This record gives sequence, structure tokens and C-alpha cells, in this order.
Amino acid sequence: MRLKSELILLFITFIWAGTFAIIKLTLEFISPMLFVSIRFFIAALIIMLFSRKKVFSINKSAAKMGTILGFFLFVGFVVQTIGLKYTTATKSALITGTFVVFTPILQIVVEKKPPRLGSIIGVIIVFIGLLFLSSKENSFDQILFSLGQDFNIGDGLTFICAISFAAYIVYLDIISDKVDYVHLVWMQIIVTGIGAMILMWVLDFFLIEKITLELNANVIGTIIYTTIFATILTTFLQTKYQKFTTPTRAAVIFTSEPLIASILAYLILNETIGIFGFIGGGLIIFGVLTSEVMDNLIKKLNNKKV
Repeated sequence: MRLKSELILLFITFIWAGTFAIIKLTLEFISPMLFVSIRFFIAALIIMLFSRKKVFSINKSAAKMGTILGFFLFVGFVVQTIGLKYTTATKSALITGTFVVFTPILQIVVEKKPPRLGSIIGVIIVFIGLLFLSSKENSFDQILFSLGQDFNIGDGLTFICAISFAAYIVYLDIISDKVDYVHLVWMQIIVTGIGAMILMWVLDFFLIEKITLELNANVIGTIIYTTIFATILTTFLQTKYQKFTTPTRAAVIFTSEPLIASILAYLILNETIGIFGFIGGGLIIFGVLTSEVMDNLIKKLNNKKV
């Protein structure tokens, strides 16, 4: 069951990776908070239409837990979408991917459950891969300098997104097996939609972000893709199947997202990642494999010694 679950999480990652480039293009025609509001309200409505009995039978416990997950989902998507307006799709994917670093840290703090050695080493390798992937320089002595020189408000908001998504993964691990997953999915989606709607009016009132919309095929297509596939389908699958693996292993699987997103950003937006980008991609894949196989190899070696 764990293998099946982790393959499903990898499938989710592919769907998520496709959102960066298309949302980046779409934000030229719609304000970030209006986009998030529409995306999640339509998703909540569709779930309610197909699962009315489940939705209307939510108890206080499920509502409370779903609201907690919804809060982290709301913060993550809001700051990520706003940040994407001010940074590139490639950098957004890369910085979002750093949530893998925060997941085991939060897991130790919240669950008092340290990750396995293989997961820790996998996280380290993946993070180094992210550093390489985010560098546009071609010499090793310029890596650190190149990472910091283009850091902007969009990057900072996306960094907050990474922390929020890490917290979401950890709390999903705690909550997912306690209540019906349909209840959790609907609650976290509607909480995100309501939160985005409120924030949209607040930002507009204080003239921070004006509500704008130019309805066209690009906007409609992006809303359909992000609503049906990147919201409803992925949230259902993640909520149902992530509980069969550990938060750290799930986080490491999700770190293949920046690599896929970077390739799509190159194809769609002509954004480049450079030589070190390819090195970083290889390190990310190696980190994922390390997390998957290292603990089993150690067990086998120990059994042979005994």
C-alpha cells in the first residue's frame, strides 16, 4: 500500500508542477486573490454537488480539523499566488520546494517523531539540489552570491508558502486517519476560498491590490485545470493516501515538482535554469531515491551482521 500511495503522490506532483507556468501567464489578466477565490469556491461547489450527504453530515470534530488544514492551505496558496506575480515560475517552484527542509523539523517539534536516517539524508541531498537548480551561475565560487542577489518580495512570500505547506503536510499526517477524508477535503477547500475572498476585499479596500479580471480563454482554461485537477483531484488523493507514508517521505517525493515545473517554465515561458540547474535536477532525483532505499539497505546489512 505504501508503494501505491507514494506513486499517487508522485502523480499529484506532476499535476502541481503544471500550475506554475500557466498561473504566471494568467495573472496578467486576473488579480491573484480573485483567482484563488474563484478556484477554491468552484472546487468546493463541485465537491458539494457530488458528495452532498458527506458534506452536510460534517461533525464538529471534522470541521475543526478541516479548518486547521484549511488555514495552512489558505496561507500557502495565497502567498504563493501573490508571490508568483512578482517572481518567475521557475523560482516560485524552487522556493516552494524548500518546504521539504521544514517538514522534518516541524515533524520533530509537533509530533515528537524524528524522521529516519534515509529521509534526513535524502532531504539534505534534495536541498543541495535545490540550491544548484536555483543558481544561474556557471562557476562554483559564485553559487551563494547568485542565490541571494535576485531575492525579491515575491521570493519572500513564496518562502512563507514553503513553511505553510510543510506545516500542512505534518498536520495532515496527524489528522487524516481520524475523520472522513471527504469532510477534510471539503472543509479545507471552502476555508481557503472564504479566506481568499475576505483577503481580496481587504486588499482592495486598502488599495494594496485592485480587483481585476479580463475574462479570456487563458483565464478559463487555467481555472478549469487548477480547480478540477490541481485542487479537487490532488487534494482528495493527498488527503486519502498520504497517511500510508511518512510526512518526510511525502515531502521528498514532492520535491521533484521544481524540476518538472522548471522544464515546463522553459517550454512555456522560455525561462532557463543553466548548467547547475541540470546538476540540481539530478541531485533531487538522487535524494528521492536515497530516501526510498537507504533505510531498507541499512536493515538488510544489519540483518546480515546478526
